[in-house]
Amino acid sequence: MTTLKAHFDGKVLIPDEPVNLPVDCALKLQVEPAENSAPNPKPSNGKPLMELIEALEKLPDNPDWPADGAAQHDHYLYGHPKRP
Repeated sequence: MTTLKAHFDGKVLIPDEPVNLPVDCALKLQVEPAENSAPNPKPSNGKPLMELIEALEKLPDNPDWPADGAAQHDHYLYGHPKRP
């Protein structure tokens, strides 16, 4: 018998660490709450893009990035001359 720690994301069980189980083999699972388990503190609001944007806004600014990166993206991505 193998004991796994996993969490349920609302659709599937996701192992918390790598597992070594046979592929394409039916398994019998017995599910019980882990000791000292707590539910996910922030449930997903169903908007993964907004969650990504919120996470990116928490990252610090990189002083090495150009301030005009969006306006001059062709220059930085493809080496075109900067536009006036």
